[in-house]
Amino acid sequence: MSHGPVTSTIHTMADVWEAYRPELDGVEEQVRKNLDSSVALVNTVAAQILTSGGKRIRPLLLLLSARACGYLGRDHHQLSSLVEFIHTATLLHDDVVDEADVRRGRRTARKVWGNQISILVGDYLYSKAMALVVEFRSQGINEVLAEACTKMAEGEVLQLYYNGNPATPESDYLRIVEHKTAGLIAAGCKMGAIIADATEDRQDALFRFGQYLGIAFQVADDTLDYTANGDRLGKTLGQDLRQGKATLPLLHLLQQCSEQDRRMITDRMETRTLTEADLERILSLMTTHGSIAYAMDRARAYVAAAKRELEIVEDCTARRALCVAADYMITRDR
Repeated sequence: MSHGPVTSTIHTMADVWEAYRPELDGVEEQVRKNLDSSVALVNTVAAQILTSGGKRIRPLLLLLSARACGYLGRDHHQLSSLVEFIHTATLLHDDVVDEADVRRGRRTARKVWGNQISILVGDYLYSKAMALVVEFRSQGINEVLAEACTKMAEGEVLQLYYNGNPATPESDYLRIVEHKTAGLIAAGCKMGAIIADATEDRQDALFRFGQYLGIAFQVADDTLDYTANGDRLGKTLGQDLRQGKATLPLLHLLQQCSEQDRRMITDRMETRTLTEADLERILSLMTTHGSIAYAMDRARAYVAAAKRELEIVEDCTARRALCVAADYMITRDR
C-alpha cells in the first residue's frame, strides 16, 4: 500500500517539505480555484493574506494524516484547501480584534482595506469553506469541522474575557489554546483519517495527535514572543504583553516573582503601558525564574504525547513525516 513519497530520508522538516511539495502544490491549485467570488475585492483581499508566506502546516498535517492511513486519492487536496480557508478567516478576524498592523512582515488587510472589509472577507472564507465541504457528503467531516469552528469562536471570546488579566489560571490559558489553535489542527488530522476510511480508533488517535500538537505549537509560539528575533518574526518582541495577553511564560513568572515585580507586571498589563526598560526587566526575570524553560518543557511534553498517539499507525513515510513535523512545531522560528 502506498503512503506517499517513497523515501527513507525524512529526517528534517526540509525533507518533509521537499517530499510532499507536489501534494502541497495540489492544495495551492485548489486554493486558487476556490477563490472565485464575483466580487473582485473579495478575491484580492483573500489572496493578499493567502499568499503572504504562510507555511501551510495545517494542510500538510491533513495530507500526511490521510497518507499515513493509506489514502490513495486526491480529494485531500480540496479538503486541505478548505482548512486553509478557515485558518485564513481566523487571521483576518484576529488582526481586527488585536488591532494588528503587521503580519508576517507585511501590512495586515485591516491596515490596507479597513476593519469592515477584513471581517467580511473572513466571513466569506468561512462560508465558502463550509459550502464546499458539504460536497464531500461526509457527516463525519461536517461534524468535526463545524465543532472546530465553534470552538475557535469560543476560544476567541474566552481570550478577550481574560485579556489584561494577570490572574488568568493556567488551565484556562490552555483551554483558550486548545480551542483557538489546536481545534482546527486536530480537525484537519482527523479529517485526513476520515477521508482514508480509517478505523474510528485511528481517527480519534489522529485527532488527539493534532490536539496535542496544536497546543505545543501555540505554547512554543507564545514563548517565542519573548525570545525570538523580532525582525524575523515580523512583529515586535513582547507584543503579547503589550496587548495584555497573559501567556504561559508570563503566567509562570507571575507565580514565581516577588510581590513588587508582580505589581509592576500587573500594572503594565492592565494599563497597556510597556517601556523597553520594563520589557528588559521582565525578560531578565523570566531567565532568573526559568519561565521560558518551563513553557518550552510543557510544549515538548505535548509533542511527546502527540507522537505517542501515532503508535496506532503502521510505520511508513507519512508517519515519519508527521513525527518530524511534530518536532518542528517547537524548533521553528515561526
